[in-house]
Amino acid sequence: MSANFKQPAELDWFTNTPPSQQKIDQVWMLRALQLAKMGEGKVEPNPMVGCVLVRDGNLVGEGWHDRFGENHAEINALISAGKNAKGATAYVTLEPCCHQGKTGPCTKSLIDAGIRKVIAARTDPFPLVAGKGLGILKNAGIETLAGCCDEESTAILNPFICLTTKGKPWVIAKWAMTLDGKIASRTAKSKWISCEDSRSLVHLWRSQMDAILVGSGTALADNPLLTTRPPGNRIPTRIVLDRRGRLDHKCNLVQSIQEAPLLVATSTDSKPSWRDALEKSGAKVLVMKGKGGDFLKELLDNLGKSRITNLLIEGGGEVFGSFFDNSLVDEIRVFICPTVMGGANSTSPVAGLGAVQPWAFWNDPSPHILKVGQDFLIRSIRRDLKQIVDNSKNRG
Repeated sequence: MSANFKQPAELDWFTNTPPSQQKIDQVWMLRALQLAKMGEGKVEPNPMVGCVLVRDGNLVGEGWHDRFGENHAEINALISAGKNAKGATAYVTLEPCCHQGKTGPCTKSLIDAGIRKVIAARTDPFPLVAGKGLGILKNAGIETLAGCCDEESTAILNPFICLTTKGKPWVIAKWAMTLDGKIASRTAKSKWISCEDSRSLVHLWRSQMDAILVGSGTALADNPLLTTRPPGNRIPTRIVLDRRGRLDHKCNLVQSIQEAPLLVATSTDSKPSWRDALEKSGAKVLVMKGKGGDFLKELLDNLGKSRITNLLIEGGGEVFGSFFDNSLVDEIRVFICPTVMGGANSTSPVAGLGAVQPWAFWNDPSPHILKVGQDFLIRSIRRDLKQIVDNSKNRG
């Protein structure tokens, strides 16, 4: 972790009226959140966490959880601060752990280092922590506070919270469409609707995912690789939904198994000989008994048991429709491209049954909108999920 500390510009004030302590706490916590993001795609299924140590108004140490199984953010911050940690305030984006996992409890290290105060953005929903970490620190005479920048912290912790509280991965639906809502022409041509900058961003996302999912229709029509180019922090498992057993054993997904794992989720309707051939090629075949929405829920349960933290769905329309119809999508990332496709038979992104009323489906009053090259990217989480996540902050 870098020891080249830089005071946040927001604290370089030049008036006789310094900001309130609450504002100062927020600035330091936002710095800790910036650090936490450094671990994205490397720490899962652990949470992304950042930590900043401040003494007498000066930054004396900082760190983040950089890789699964390695030091937590607090430990790296304490190492960077050295003896200067004594008497400091620790700003942590998630309640410090108090149990023995792959690493020791951070609460003990904070106590041993002589930390005076710990400010956490939010409590940890993990049952072995869930308020106990802050309780241990308080009993040791350390002042504690939770709730500073909790919304910002929750925004980057959503996948961890979802896996911890619901036992399933955070499901992200991604597609690119034209201004008139088309993802392919009437002749099924889709390369390329989005611009090069948008496609590069998608490859970055892939490198941060545990798994990428498509339907068998997309696999047959596009013959994709679903690999990350260039390779990133992790190699996501590629998942194909293929209830009937249609995937060609000579397709790119099967032929590239040495580059990235392949999981084929199928039903009892598929032929055993087809499944055996896939497994001999190196693919993992998951046979599920459920139908419709139960099939998808069974898949997500299995992925959750395998500690898959986040799942990126890349199509096609029937797959998107099934996930939306069963309220299984947690976040959408949609590129809107400044073109018009036209055509009554041109493909739209989401099929399925759809909503009965406009207000009964996806509705986020405050999506994030970003310009990416010539495209616009809309990122949004499901409205009812926001309340679920907000409630989890108060556990313990």
